[in-house]
Amino acid sequence: MSVAFTKEDSAQTAAETMLPDRPIPAGPNLVTEAGLTALQAQLEAARAAYEAAMAIEDTDEKRREGAGPLRDLRYFTERVRTAQVMPEPAGTDRVLFGSTVTFQRDDGRVQTYRIVGEDEADPKAGSISYASPIAAALMGKAVGDAANLGAQELEIVDIA
Repeated sequence: MSVAFTKEDSAQTAAETMLPDRPIPAGPNLVTEAGLTALQAQLEAARAAYEAAMAIEDTDEKRREGAGPLRDLRYFTERVRTAQVMPEPAGTDRVLFGSTVTFQRDDGRVQTYRIVGEDEADPKAGSISYASPIAAALMGKAVGDAANLGAQELEIVDIA
């Protein structure tokens, strides 16, 4: 095989393993104390995965195995750097960042979510991002208040 093919193959392999950066959400990076701890743990996990990939001897395999961890390392480094830890809500009279709010939808469904930072949000586990449409509609409201979410109305039942 000619040297030209080898260089071309290596260049192609390098291009294939260069992953685009994970998108950084616009706006402030508000987090809870637990959210910052989780970000720091994810940063350390990405660093360990990247270091493990860099220990691989085969150059192409090193690039392939290191691409994901390198992308995650860049993302979590930035997210930890820009994190703004928000204090726990002082009371339960208004929906704030960190509040756990229970609301009832027009169709009778009752849902409970904690309002947290974007990286720590997990709707299936009961937390939503402060930047989500639901959280934006609920912020600043009190028990008994209604919040409009498109054509739907949400009534706040409880704030914890």
